[in-house]
Amino acid sequence: MPALLYTLGFLTVYLLAICTPWGQRAENPWFYLGIQGGEAAWIYPLSGSVYGSTPLPPLELSAKPTVMAGLAVIVLLTLVRRCWRQGFAALGVAILAIGAKEVFKSTVPRPDLVGAPENLLDQGFPSGHTVIPAALTLAAVLVVSPRIRPYVATAGVLWLACIAAATATMGGHRPSEVLGATLLACACYGLATWLLPQAAAPGATRSPRALHVIALALALIVALVSGARPDTLTRSLVSAATAFICAALVWYAAVGRPARRTRPALD
Repeated sequence: MPALLYTLGFLTVYLLAICTPWGQRAENPWFYLGIQGGEAAWIYPLSGSVYGSTPLPPLELSAKPTVMAGLAVIVLLTLVRRCWRQGFAALGVAILAIGAKEVFKSTVPRPDLVGAPENLLDQGFPSGHTVIPAALTLAAVLVVSPRIRPYVATAGVLWLACIAAATATMGGHRPSEVLGATLLACACYGLATWLLPQAAAPGATRSPRALHVIALALALIVALVSGARPDTLTRSLVSAATAFICAALVWYAAVGRPARRTRPALD
């Protein structure tokens, strides 16, 4: 089932990037590409790091309010549409993904296999700022009307592309940590849709063919702009590529395939 594939992807990224010397050597220099810090990034003024500025949710201190607002919207949509099973599943996706991120970061250590500086040893896998838009987007598509589901998913992947690229390019997280957060959210979504009864699970979403191209093209543009830095082309392009892959994963999970796989009947 898709949940298993996403989980295997999550574990593979962790094992290769975090638990191997060559994986750590490939990503540790990430923080030294260009000027250290996020000030050089084009999106820095929207990050909330500037004194007195309002952060782009869920960056900086807006993370918890963003989660609470997202959960409130899911509850409201559930009450309005009276889709109780889908609503509980959506809440489960958001809470499980964000909670699993906290548990993983606090219990699974980051081994030092290459003698890295102390400031690079903090466990940042998976990215908390990235898992929030990914999880809330996938939760929202469970409770909205099937007719507007593709458009909600489009807005969600654009949000995710922006946050994922910004998080990576400003030095908050390595690319593997951003990708791992998205795979974690997709795994929770896949599990929720698999556990839903057949009648309540979302089926294949019909959407205009052009919307697939438009959504992913816009996600690529947003990722490129959000990840842009004038001091290092490599960091800009890798950040944008990572964010686009994250957006494509969420788009595929929410819209690009039937969300439900029929389980074999039990005797």
